[in-house]
Amino acid sequence: MKNRKFWWALIVFLVAWSIWEMYPPTNQPLIPVFKQEAQHTDAKFDKIVSEAQALNAKDPTPQHEFTHLLEAIGTNDIQNYFPYYNAKAEKDPTYAILNRIQRKASGKIKLGLDLQGGMQFLVGLQTNRVVEAETNGANAAVVRDVERQRLVSQAAEVLRKRVDRLGVAEPVIQPSGTSHILIQLPGLSQAQQNEASNNISKAAYLEFRLVHPHSADLIKEGVVEPGYEVLNEVITHRDGTKSVEPELVEKRLANGMTGKYIKRAVVNRSPTTGEPEIDFVLDSVGAEKFGKVTTEHIGEKLAIVLDGELKCAPVIQSAITGGSGQITMGSGDYAEAQSIANVLENPLETPVQIEQIQQVDPTLGQDTIRSGVRAALLGTLFVALFMIIYYHRCGMLATIAMLINLVILLGVMCSIGTTLTLPGIAGIVLTVGMAVDANVLIYERLREEMATGKSLRGAISAAYDKAFGTIFDSHTTTLISAIILWNLGTGSVKGFGITLTIGVALSLFTALVVTRLIFDFLFDRGWLNRIGMLHIIKNPHWDFMRWALPAFITSWLIIFAGMGYGIHRGHNVMGIDFAGGDAVKMTYAQKVDVDQIRKAVEPVVGESQIQYQKGASSDILQVVAEGGKGAAVEQTLEKAFPNAGFHVVGREHVGASVGVEIQKSAVIASFLSLFGILVYVAFRYEFSFSVGAVVAVVHDVLMTIGIFFISGRQLSAPMVAAVLTIIGFSINDTIVIFDRIREDLKLGVRGTFKEVMNKALNQTLSRTIITSGTVFLATMALYLFGGGAINDFAFTFLVGIITGTYSSIYIASALVLWWHKGERPKTASTVTMEGTPDAREERIKARA
Repeated sequence: MKNRKFWWALIVFLVAWSIWEMYPPTNQPLIPVFKQEAQHTDAKFDKIVSEAQALNAKDPTPQHEFTHLLEAIGTNDIQNYFPYYNAKAEKDPTYAILNRIQRKASGKIKLGLDLQGGMQFLVGLQTNRVVEAETNGANAAVVRDVERQRLVSQAAEVLRKRVDRLGVAEPVIQPSGTSHILIQLPGLSQAQQNEASNNISKAAYLEFRLVHPHSADLIKEGVVEPGYEVLNEVITHRDGTKSVEPELVEKRLANGMTGKYIKRAVVNRSPTTGEPEIDFVLDSVGAEKFGKVTTEHIGEKLAIVLDGELKCAPVIQSAITGGSGQITMGSGDYAEAQSIANVLENPLETPVQIEQIQQVDPTLGQDTIRSGVRAALLGTLFVALFMIIYYHRCGMLATIAMLINLVILLGVMCSIGTTLTLPGIAGIVLTVGMAVDANVLIYERLREEMATGKSLRGAISAAYDKAFGTIFDSHTTTLISAIILWNLGTGSVKGFGITLTIGVALSLFTALVVTRLIFDFLFDRGWLNRIGMLHIIKNPHWDFMRWALPAFITSWLIIFAGMGYGIHRGHNVMGIDFAGGDAVKMTYAQKVDVDQIRKAVEPVVGESQIQYQKGASSDILQVVAEGGKGAAVEQTLEKAFPNAGFHVVGREHVGASVGVEIQKSAVIASFLSLFGILVYVAFRYEFSFSVGAVVAVVHDVLMTIGIFFISGRQLSAPMVAAVLTIIGFSINDTIVIFDRIREDLKLGVRGTFKEVMNKALNQTLSRTIITSGTVFLATMALYLFGGGAINDFAFTFLVGIITGTYSSIYIASALVLWWHKGERPKTASTVTMEGTPDAREERIKARA
């Protein structure tokens, strides 16, 4: 290679930069960082630290350090210890400073909810209720869209402020689409999860609306005038009894008054009933609007509606221009009043509804980390050992390149702030398997070039040159699927797509540049005079195409059987990601038969899906029921089977609309992947090859799904990632075979098209088995040791590897043969990859 010093410098820089980006990899204890970040200390500061350390010694849970510090600080002002944080403008400087310190203490490798516990919410915004079509003309739709975007952004900012008070390090709060917000709160304890759920589910959407002047009479007559609705006010009397008073309330806001104009909200107790009341103060704009309403409607009732519930409807006795008011709670729950007051200070301008909740216990997250890391290490070890045993010194070079790939991959992920999830670990393991694929292609080419009698240096140059086009094509087709996963996937599926995209792109660099540099380095020092490799399959001459038709027919019969069984299973094939509902995951001390659980649960919650799943360290019972009935499942099981030792480690709620969206995105992603592959292969080869490739991919997807159905498993979001990965992998293997067929045709290999195809299949057989084998080894480690949701992913991909290898021969190649009716196609004009500049120079020298 030319400019070797530049390439060595680039590799050293990338590795050093990646290690820098990864440090520190894990979270640091918060209290020592709090002490370290202080610009100066005194006796008061030392007392705060001592008290926090004492609290932490009693409860050493890492998630509680923030709370311990907050309790130790109390009413003390800590701004003078951290002047460079400039928190004076913040509403609560203590919270602001602690949040910044906690972010500084966070590790660079961000773990997802499935690895460290926590909660995820998908919040739907009812923007249509606020955005009124008052604008006429051609621009009305545009104005409404802009207003919806503003409401989503405002809601995201408000929810961020609420979340910051929980002491969550690195929360994820971002708009998702045009009417949803995704909230991820990692690393929460059970108590913090409950508090987070309450804070986020309390929208505190405050509305001021007028009550109909003849409300009582109309309600008695059962008349509800257009533009009005009946709301019930719960009134608490002095003796503690309660009564319900219905009011006919206007749906429209009174002069546009909402909670967004509230500047301050404080809880006090009523001097007459002792019940909590919320006194609020409006800003200048709100005070002006409130003053106008109370001036124009003296003698009428003004309804104060919080989250759709009528809290009170006082009579406007006189104009209120001071900009203050009061909400009577109607209950003695002071904590609830305080919570509402807190969120009123960060009000939403649009009502919200939680459409999806995912809750993971921290202990399950720790088990998942252990199993995921173990699976990743074993997968890497399996692949590395195979490469070293089979390719000897060349295998060691491939292993070095693979490790460099992993270091840079983690560095890039940390640099762009990617969250590492369990499917993300799966992406890393698959990257390991696919990274050595490129080396296998090069080394098998090297074996062929050495067999022609070329010198070792010439054989290496020719091997890199001839393998370049195949490597580029196979990686590009895999990238098509990975990039679509990145852009269309959500949650952990998106993380998988990001990991796979970066990993596959880096494997191009490490296989073509890093290993070549090491080869040249060894040559220059005379340390590489010969290369030894194992060769299990030597010069096969099998007639693959002889069995093409019966194999083709058998494949589709299996597909019809599998898909038919899936249709027979009906709704049961859909996991919670697609069907919606509530899912409860539990560990147990004593296993209870599924039929017994069904008999106990279904009379209470109706139809349910019950299955035992392989967990990270122990099996897990999952029960899926209709939405809103998860709590009933927990209570029923604990009551019916007290000796089973059920312990909830995960909860999930998925609204029906979310399930539909996931199905829609899965279908779109699959079709986009197939279309992208069709176009690329047609451009690089010819149309018949692209048709064969796409039909083979469709065969692999349907075959895998059919076997997945037969195994009794359920479709889930990670399953979508597995299917799209199969699409990329299947086309990868097909490209290797197609590239050799095209090359043999261009070289003018004698014989019929069937004979040429058989020759190409035999030439690539060793390569096909080894490339599929390395990915199979890595995936098998995930299947055996990964546990959790990754087990379904690994099972699916294992089936896909086998079907993908098989279909490259008996589906893709057979279709191309039949398309041309056995006649040799014309491929002379097909676009070819010319290889690297150094490779082209070597060819010119060889010709000279």
